[in-house]
Amino acid sequence: MRSFTAALASALVAIIGLTAQDVVSARAQEAAVTIEISVKNHKFEPAEIKAPAGKAITLKVKNLDSTPMEFESKPLRIEKVIAGNSEASINVRAQKAGRYKFFDEYNEKTAQGTLIVE
Repeated sequence: MRSFTAALASALVAIIGLTAQDVVSARAQEAAVTIEISVKNHKFEPAEIKAPAGKAITLKVKNLDSTPMEFESKPLRIEKVIAGNSEASINVRAQKAGRYKFFDEYNEKTAQGTLIVE
């Protein structure tokens, strides 16, 4: 099955001009683990999330507050403003096992969380 997928990807590259990076990116997102997290009363729920090591991650962040928030993580190199009462998807590349802190830069005292990669 993988050889068929590789052949199909090569054919698509040749036919429609996709770059190899486009194909790799599409494959990574297809295999990504999706984790939902929300922000309410300037706190993350859940405040601790887990993901497998070596897998791409898609964070679905719902801001249930009426004010904007900025999802930020220095170790994950993420900075994303999410308007009040809206949501956003944040793509995170595969990580090694470890603990990765994140926070809402606008409400850093109360909105803090941890991504645990195992």
